[in-house]
Amino acid sequence: MTYARTEPTDQEPDIRARPPLVREFLLVAGLFLAYKFGRRAANGHVEEAFRNAGNVWDLERALNLPGEGAVQGVLLHSQTLIHAANTYYATVHFPATVLFLVWLYWRRPLHYLWSRRILAVLTGGALVLHLLFPLAPPRMLPAAALVDTGQVYGPTVYGATPATDTMANQFAAMPSLHVGWAVMVAVGLIVATRSRWRWLWLLHPAITLLVVVGTANHYWLDAIVVVALLAVALAALRLPRAARDVPVYAVPGAGAAAETYVGAAHPVRTPAGAVHPARTPAGAGAGR
Repeated sequence: MTYARTEPTDQEPDIRARPPLVREFLLVAGLFLAYKFGRRAANGHVEEAFRNAGNVWDLERALNLPGEGAVQGVLLHSQTLIHAANTYYATVHFPATVLFLVWLYWRRPLHYLWSRRILAVLTGGALVLHLLFPLAPPRMLPAAALVDTGQVYGPTVYGATPATDTMANQFAAMPSLHVGWAVMVAVGLIVATRSRWRWLWLLHPAITLLVVVGTANHYWLDAIVVVALLAVALAALRLPRAARDVPVYAVPGAGAAAETYVGAAHPVRTPAGAVHPARTPAGAGAGR
């Protein structure tokens, strides 16, 4: 008996599961603004941030983690490469996540709701850590002896003087939401699609990890901690069963009998070579 799986990319989205657009826009925008203001509230604590940075650096060496400088050394071999890494850091993180949510909202409403909740929980957990554990990035730590590639080669999203930067809190390195959001984008797209190429989405978090480390904006531990937070969120907020159901249709002529599965419904047996009514083109039987 042979089955042909109807891919999620070929299905029409269930518009009944799609939440109101204006409400979702206001909700996501509100969550983002709350996070941004929360990070600003956590600004300062310079001495504590540098003390924590020294402790993180020592812990990584005690754990025999590879030095961040090894990645940066590869990038610094080419000015074009380091500029591309800085550009990726500055321009891909937020737009990629927004496009991910927009596509899910339009094509996979149930996956959108799940992903939005995961991202909200992950970001909220990250904000708590930013408040409790201010951390200077490795580019600021003298012991790391790393280059601030954004300031030297550009482009950069940070001000030259961290303590007076009005645009961002530069002492919020732990955990890395660049990595956390990138991993969730990859996970969400892998779960929501069935293309044989969908695993290539893992390149996004892989490249993001190398970029945030190579540009000296994050430690390895920043990425490890955010992945642990994401794992907890994924375990706590499971994908709804309705979003996991993938229709499976019988291939005509596949044998003596065939079964047709539609979503979570029970199998419907059809004779070999028969076409299930749900798959019959409109008017196909007319005039026979």
